[in-house]
Amino acid sequence: MGTCVEASYGDHHYLKYKSEMEGIQSKSNVVESLPDVAIAIFGLGRIGTIHLDNLRRNHRANIMYCVEESSERVNYVRNKWKLFEPETTFLKPSEQDKVFKDKRIDAVLICTPTFTHEEICMKSLESGKAVFCEKPLALNDDGIERCLEAAKKYKRPLLCAFNRRFDPGLRSVKDRIESGEIGQVQVVKTCSRDSPKPSVDYLKISGGIFHDCAVHDIDYICWLLGEYPCSVSSFAHAHYDDVKELGDHDTVCINMKFPSGKLATIDLSRCAVYGYDQRVEVFGNNGMLTCGEQRPTGVRCHNGKGATSVPIFFSFASRYQEAYAIEMEHFLSVVQGLEECNVKGESILAVSKIASACEESVREGKVIPLKWDCQNGL
Repeated sequence: MGTCVEASYGDHHYLKYKSEMEGIQSKSNVVESLPDVAIAIFGLGRIGTIHLDNLRRNHRANIMYCVEESSERVNYVRNKWKLFEPETTFLKPSEQDKVFKDKRIDAVLICTPTFTHEEICMKSLESGKAVFCEKPLALNDDGIERCLEAAKKYKRPLLCAFNRRFDPGLRSVKDRIESGEIGQVQVVKTCSRDSPKPSVDYLKISGGIFHDCAVHDIDYICWLLGEYPCSVSSFAHAHYDDVKELGDHDTVCINMKFPSGKLATIDLSRCAVYGYDQRVEVFGNNGMLTCGEQRPTGVRCHNGKGATSVPIFFSFASRYQEAYAIEMEHFLSVVQGLEECNVKGESILAVSKIASACEESVREGKVIPLKWDCQNGL
């Protein structure tokens, strides 16, 4: 008779269930004795409503404030998720100080345009709130450093939302590398192609393809390998006129070399007509790991013309829905003191500096060397 294989390969839901049922490393009893996490959400756009939905499904969270300029978005959110006063108060950005003055608020989620991040982050930390912020933390490295210093000064958690660290498949790749399954890693390749093509209005406030898109791949690769690159080179082009008019790029190739000799390549595009294309390949001297092309269902049709599958996930919201839920679960645990923050300040700043070096490489047309005082934060 065969034997069941233990789900050590990354079945997140099974492992979570098993842990809770057996009481192994379970926090359920501790969590039940802790008060709910009182939360204020800034921004009710694409990513803001994804996080709001996950929080509404989580018994540990209590959404007390939503800060949003658009009355249309407010009405949509209020009615869809049945958020009504006095349980949840909706504010305009001009009224945001009410959040900072409210001592009941434990945490703030920042899901607003990039140029607003630093101010909201600083005010939240100064008023004693934990912060969950969509990347980047600020418009430049100096602003990021100010946010990180404030988190240290006021001793409050600050999590920058590099959600791919929480994706079960991508996490499994890291675990299997660390187990030695493919031996010594030599090359990492990632492919990240957006779908649908972002609107011009979004692109105007995105911070550019390197700090909006490439940072996810840069963070994941550095986290995967446990080191930062010693040099980077990049090529980029704008195939779409509306992107070109913004002075941005829609297609990018990045090469990175690491102190250990490992190499990495990142392939980025703002638009893939066939869906949200996310792939990772890790090559080692004893084998290769791949992760990608995830689909809404596993159904395949076989007929006289061959075999067909349903298209890959259409957008980031569906492809990374599990990662967003796990990420938010982690943040709540950090706020309640049950876990240490998975995204360290040093790595947040390092990723920004690497992305800026990639931009410089495109401008200057040359390889950009990088030096690090240490390899902390990974």
